[in-house]
Amino acid sequence: MLAHGEDGLEPFSPVTLFTHVAPFSLGSLIVLVAGGLYVWGIVRMRRRGDSWPAGRTALFLIGLALIAAVTVSGLEVYDTTLLSVHMVQHMVLSMLAPIFLALGAPVTLALRTLPHGPRGVVLGVLHSRAAKVLTFPLVTFTLFIASPFALYFSGLYRLSLEYPAVHTLVHLHLIAVGCLFFWPLIGLDPLPGRMPYPLRALLMFLSTPFHTVLGLTVLQSSTLLGGDWYPSLHLDWVNPYDDQNLAGGILWAGGEFVAVAMLGALVYQWIRESEREARRIDRTASGQSATEPGCRL
Repeated sequence: MLAHGEDGLEPFSPVTLFTHVAPFSLGSLIVLVAGGLYVWGIVRMRRRGDSWPAGRTALFLIGLALIAAVTVSGLEVYDTTLLSVHMVQHMVLSMLAPIFLALGAPVTLALRTLPHGPRGVVLGVLHSRAAKVLTFPLVTFTLFIASPFALYFSGLYRLSLEYPAVHTLVHLHLIAVGCLFFWPLIGLDPLPGRMPYPLRALLMFLSTPFHTVLGLTVLQSSTLLGGDWYPSLHLDWVNPYDDQNLAGGILWAGGEFVAVAMLGALVYQWIRESEREARRIDRTASGQSATEPGCRL
């Protein structure tokens, strides 16, 4: 009711992030299930004497925490009241959280801990035609850049404001598209669709202008997204046009920030991979030299 602008809805502020919560949201369910399965996998590894990198665990839990932060807190309560709040959710669900989830390598953890039967199912999914299509670079790139335009410049966004089920599906779509795009680029799991690092950096670079264009389009638009939805709420503490300008700025600046951070992370991974390959070549060369005649003392 608060999210639909009923009387008594107070102005959005940092305080309302904590005083207005939605504990029984889709985000809370995703976080609880995914977090529980991940921890269960780590426990299984430790019981058999194996270890799992603490850094991966921390990164995955940060990704889940980001989902919770925008779907359980006051952001979830106000996301159909303020477009700017929705844009924060959009950035976190489609860009920030998928990056941290990918770096947590949950698929690798599952392959190392699941029994033979379920492990075979996971491998079957990874090698399926559907997985190869959905992780194909051109497909993920198209979904990632086209989905926001299709959402905000069609009747779909208005439907998401009016119907909670559609709203929930939009959140799921944002998470899914973000994971499909970022997982093959920066993830550590053995997924199809992996490309050499130069091509990954190029794909990330090419995606940047589209979010800039989208943010500027929203910022400069004289037509409200969602039609008369926001004015019909009759909130005297916010101007829908000013809030839409803020939403466009968030989308613009947020996209630029994530793109630069991603490029930096890809370059770092590229350098680390080159160093590992150089050490492997050195070890191979040393082993060959040691077995050649005349090399032993």
